[in-house]
Amino acid sequence: MSNQHQQFFGHPRGLFLLFGTELWERFSYYAMRAILVLYLTDTTINGGLGWTTKDALDLYGTYTGLVYITPLIGGYLADNYLGQRRSVLIGGMLMACGQFTLAMPANAFGLDTLSAFYLGLALLIAGNGMFKPNISTMVGNLYQEGDNRRDGAFTIFYMGINIGALLAGFVSGSVTTSFGWKAGFVVAGIGMVISLVMQMTLAQSWLGDIGREPAAKRDLSTKNSVQKQPLTKEEFDRIKVILVMSLFTIVFWAGFEQAGGLMNIYTQQYTDRMIGGFEVPAAWFQSLNPFFIITLAPVLAVLWVKLGKREPNSPVKFALAMFFLALGFLCMVGAVMEQGGDTTVKTSMLWLVGAFFFHTLGELCLSPIGLSLVTKLAPLRLASLMMGAWFGCNAIANYVAGYVGSHVGELGAMAIFSGIAVTATVSGVILLLFSNTLVRWMHGAESPMSHAEQVEEQQTQIA
Repeated sequence: MSNQHQQFFGHPRGLFLLFGTELWERFSYYAMRAILVLYLTDTTINGGLGWTTKDALDLYGTYTGLVYITPLIGGYLADNYLGQRRSVLIGGMLMACGQFTLAMPANAFGLDTLSAFYLGLALLIAGNGMFKPNISTMVGNLYQEGDNRRDGAFTIFYMGINIGALLAGFVSGSVTTSFGWKAGFVVAGIGMVISLVMQMTLAQSWLGDIGREPAAKRDLSTKNSVQKQPLTKEEFDRIKVILVMSLFTIVFWAGFEQAGGLMNIYTQQYTDRMIGGFEVPAAWFQSLNPFFIITLAPVLAVLWVKLGKREPNSPVKFALAMFFLALGFLCMVGAVMEQGGDTTVKTSMLWLVGAFFFHTLGELCLSPIGLSLVTKLAPLRLASLMMGAWFGCNAIANYVAGYVGSHVGELGAMAIFSGIAVTATVSGVILLLFSNTLVRWMHGAESPMSHAEQVEEQQTQIA
């Protein structure tokens, strides 16, 4: 058995290399994300940039939007020219440079603080575009079509993402409290370097040839053709499913990404964070989501297995995600109601804990399922490009999240939180109505529920 086919816990060991690579990259990203808006809005005397809340959230939305749109470019370059492995290395190097650029002292290399800040963000955006779609696609490439371990593999991979995010919030919050904002960016850069070292030293022995050859070239050689084949009707239908489901992710992530923006500001300014004589750093709340991911993911995995034939298909799981998102924002509505219109009142942190709990349940019903779905449905020669398109919709969502959050001064927190809850609920209902149509377009990748199964499910729910 070749090295790349050795098994750990029933999966190729390459999965655990990709797990570790993504863990430290996500540590880097979330360590920076946890402090970005707080750094922008902090006073200059404390080392911040002294921006207004509106300007900071506008920048946050633009940055996170670009982070998710550039994977379209990175996926295209990987599919056609570079291959996934080389793209991941290039992206990792750019992101490490970006984090350390953010950490540079004023006037280093002739750059003032603001110029270094924008250069650092640009490097992070470009690097993420090369890294993000290709690391996820390589997970799917570890498995043959029809291998029922694929969804489980993405759940394991998703655990790596959230272990990194869990560590990031605590570490960056603690470091910046003790040593200042620049130290937080240094820590984020160190995380990216660890990710790079893992990929550079272990990829060949643990992954073999996976990700080395551009997917378009490999697809042509598989078909023994010198020209690209046009999309078949089945491939076109499957791409339609990816695009339709992507549109619904815009609604979900536009709400969910308030966590790093408006909800982060709300945590800092309007939440009672005292436990005895200790004030919980606002950045620590960013670790609630990955903590709940790690604790709830195994529970949901067991639940899906126990449901057996009644396990929801992907569109229904997406609908559940929308309903959980709505419940989370109802918790935030409760927080605003506790203030009673008086912004000097500090609200209970339990509202935030509840919001992150329900948002995490929604994320577990949507994000790993969506990643797995793209690798199941996308034609081989378009795999990284379609993954980039999937993240491209996240880009739109992040821009919308920043835009909506930045208008809190005009609209009020109540209008924003309740509006997202209503929009998510309506989107979930639409998904339920069209779920079987979407499954039919998958052409066998998933099975729609028969009428008898739907009746049985309804009777079970009533009972």
